[in-house]
Amino acid sequence: MLQIDDNSNLQCDRPRAMVWPRLDGFAGKVPSLRKPSTDRARQMQPLPAEQTQARRFGKARSARSTAVLEDYVELISDLLGTTGEARPTDIARRLGVSHPTAIDTIARLKREDLVTARPYRGVFLTEKGEALAKRVRARHRLVVDVLLALGVPQEAAEADAEGIEHHVSEATIKAFAEFLKVDRRKA
Repeated sequence: MLQIDDNSNLQCDRPRAMVWPRLDGFAGKVPSLRKPSTDRARQMQPLPAEQTQARRFGKARSARSTAVLEDYVELISDLLGTTGEARPTDIARRLGVSHPTAIDTIARLKREDLVTARPYRGVFLTEKGEALAKRVRARHRLVVDVLLALGVPQEAAEADAEGIEHHVSEATIKAFAEFLKVDRRKA
């Protein structure tokens, strides 16, 4: 039978071979279910109100949902601008997804009236899709510029901006723009 002694050590009355092996960092102790220690309690921030926290998590879920669409629209615009066409195969390769995944997402973009697609002709942005691509590109550029101004290397800034650009609010984007104005005045 397993028991926990006063020092949170795991004790077993069975032979040693039948006890779970020690895990690195576990050392036979069971995590305490008691109140957090005063050191940890000092480090923890109070929880926000339920509605506030639910709104924040909802915003994050929504951003993840639209991030895919925004990435596709931005890439389609880039492909059309540089090569003159945006084929599902090229889109799949550049985004690192399978061809069926690209086809499914393009169908979703069509339902959202962001693209049109003709068999054997590729994918084209609608006016709504062009407007979204322009907004996303501007947001991406702004995030990259802020990261570069903070001293982040170019490649890391480009990679990090791919995630950040979809998860910041308009208030944050305005603050980024203001930061860059101030930073450029100092230079």
